[in-house]
Amino acid sequence: MTDNSCVTEGADCRREMDAIQRFFIRPFFLSCTIGIPFCIFKILFGISALRHLSPDGGIPGFLALAVTVWAFADLLMNTSRSLLDLLHRDAPFEFCTLAQLGRIFRMPLVFLAFDTLLTFIIISAMLWTGWIATLTPFESALWYGATTMNLISLSLVSLYNEIRRSRS
Repeated sequence: MTDNSCVTEGADCRREMDAIQRFFIRPFFLSCTIGIPFCIFKILFGISALRHLSPDGGIPGFLALAVTVWAFADLLMNTSRSLLDLLHRDAPFEFCTLAQLGRIFRMPLVFLAFDTLLTFIIISAMLWTGWIATLTPFESALWYGATTMNLISLSLVSLYNEIRRSRS
C-alpha cells in the first residue's frame, strides 16, 4: 500500500520536502559530501604520485606536485564556501579552481563537470595503478571517509528524489 500522507497533508509536507531539497543544494552540503571528498582523492593521488613517480624529480615530480597544489587550492575553496554558507553569506568564488577558471568563459558548471571527470580519472588511476594499496593507515582512513561520505550522500539524494517523484 502506498503512503499518501504527503498528498493529504498538502502544503506542510511540500514545504518540508522543499527544505530537504534546499539543504541538498546548499554549498555546505555540496562541499562536505562532494567537494572536500574530491579534494581528498586528489591530494592522496598527488602524494602517491610524488612517492612513486618523482624519486629523481623531473617532469613527473613537477606534475605530481602540481596536482597536490591544485588539490589543496580546491580544498581551501570548498572549505571557505562551506564556512561562508554556514554564516549565510554568498561566496564570490566557485567550489574549485577549474570552475573559477570557467567563470572567465561564463561556463563554470562545464568546468566543474570537467573537474569531476578528472577526479574520477584520478580515483580510477589510484585503483588501477595499485597505489591505493600503498597508502598509509591514516591516508587510507581519509580515502575511506571521503568515499563513504560521497557515496552515502549520493544515495541519500537519489532516495529523496525517488520518494519525491513517487509522491507526485
